[in-house]
Amino acid sequence: MRLAFLGPVGTYGEQAAVRLAELSGDVNPELVPQAGIRAVIQALARGTCDAAVVPVENSVEGGVTACLDALWEHPELAVVHALVLPIRHALLGSGPISGISEVLSHPQALAQCSQWLGDHLGGALQLPTSSTAEAARMVSGSRFRGAVASLEAAQQHGLEVLAYPINDVAGNCTRFLMLRRGERGLDGPMASLAFSLHANRPGALLEALGCFADRSLNMSRIESRPSKREMGEYIFFVDLEPIEGRLALEQAIQALRPLCQHLALFGAYPLTNLAGPEEDTA
Repeated sequence: MRLAFLGPVGTYGEQAAVRLAELSGDVNPELVPQAGIRAVIQALARGTCDAAVVPVENSVEGGVTACLDALWEHPELAVVHALVLPIRHALLGSGPISGISEVLSHPQALAQCSQWLGDHLGGALQLPTSSTAEAARMVSGSRFRGAVASLEAAQQHGLEVLAYPINDVAGNCTRFLMLRRGERGLDGPMASLAFSLHANRPGALLEALGCFADRSLNMSRIESRPSKREMGEYIFFVDLEPIEGRLALEQAIQALRPLCQHLALFGAYPLTNLAGPEEDTA
């Protein structure tokens, strides 16, 4: 299996890809790093890879908008498994902390460590990169640059671990999705979908959400994104869990469809949680 992930090697995305491949029964996938989340999804959509793993939500910083937008744009892709991975950031470098004047990392990682960076490196310039591992690659050999990345990235790029862990919230974790091409399933304990409404009128969203509540489907997440067509028009992304049988989900979608201008079910799928005691709801 050729499996695309956000590269280069040493990212949390690589860790998630390896674990999700194991859960799918493939213990030796060909990992194909990509430079950006959209590139990961494009590799799958174009058929150059068999599956893709992307981050969709962080417990501290919320939804990963590039992933949400790409899912909406690619109806040929389906979510087949989700993984919650604990995130423990480290400050990596080749010199002492006192000499660091620039800190590089993915914007989400910088945000997840903002308090620590403010307290310990308040005068350092923060520079965004495409991934945490790319930041580690870029600071290798520099004595004035540091990277916020994983312990694995330190090993991959020959960097010293200057401080660990540095994330502001101890329970920091990210949910990753494994995507494949094909039909979006209705069987699984968790489901993800998105919809836009016919009109922005009082009670329209409440009426739509009632389709879930009336069938005892619990929303574990709801997030809005601009439709990019006109001001005030939004796409609503919803996660539902737990789902016991497909009938309630089918009925909710049937009731919701007439209320929506566009409706996309990304799939129903199992969720594996590694953030606490390991739990697989498959």
